[in-house]
Amino acid sequence: MNEIPASIMTRRGARTTALVPPDVRSLLDRGCIETKNLSEWLIVDHYSLAMTVFADRQWQSLRNELCVLRERQPGRTALGKIQDIGRCLAARAAVDEAERLRHIVQEHPSDSVRCWGCIMIGQHRSAGLAEMLPMIRPYAMDRNSSVRELAWLALRERVISDPEKAIDLLQPWTGDAEERIRRFASELTRPRGVWCRKIDRFCEDPGLGLPLLNPLHSDLSKYVRDSVGNWLNDASKTQPEFVRQICHEWQQKSETPETRYIVRRATRTLKRREESC
Repeated sequence: MNEIPASIMTRRGARTTALVPPDVRSLLDRGCIETKNLSEWLIVDHYSLAMTVFADRQWQSLRNELCVLRERQPGRTALGKIQDIGRCLAARAAVDEAERLRHIVQEHPSDSVRCWGCIMIGQHRSAGLAEMLPMIRPYAMDRNSSVRELAWLALRERVISDPEKAIDLLQPWTGDAEERIRRFASELTRPRGVWCRKIDRFCEDPGLGLPLLNPLHSDLSKYVRDSVGNWLNDASKTQPEFVRQICHEWQQKSETPETRYIVRRATRTLKRREESC
């Protein structure tokens, strides 16, 4: 492989998909570089990328399956393609070359390929959430934000199926030294989240999430604080009084700038409603 120019490695992501340069797009589709932003992430040709990643003869049947998927659903979104490929890989991992397949996707230089790995774990039919969390941890710690987003999204349905168990399992994550792990615990359980189904149980009774939220009420990481504030802002849309009460309690026991930041973020929807009345 030819050396990639420094200008590409240090580029800023294009503002729109139409402005992604052809040479950057080609490198993305071959898995040579990571995406820089959403515009680049949206234009990756995942099926072409998969043909490159699994070019060895031993993966011929996998390539055939992916070709059928591409022909059946030509209009799939970027997320839909990632989910389709991840499910296909999970099915293959269940019967053949599981460890080698996981190694290929987890260690690949392309964030798009690692996103497939997140979905592959989430589609692991014989594993419960307790078994999946250690498997997803490397992806939750990933250097690329797109992979970190897919990490929580991949396990979302497991949380929806048993919210209380998820809270219990994720509690130790809130005390982790790594900010990305603390943030994962919050983001995975958000009542509404992004690009995903809401968790009705937490919308109705957000107090169930306090074992995760309380340890993070004055977190030193803005990355974590943003997620905690968003969690409570989600909850405010169905349980406004709960959010007002918990924010009041946090402010009473913690006068730190970090707590004030979370409270401002948590109550932004409530304040807009008050101002519109």
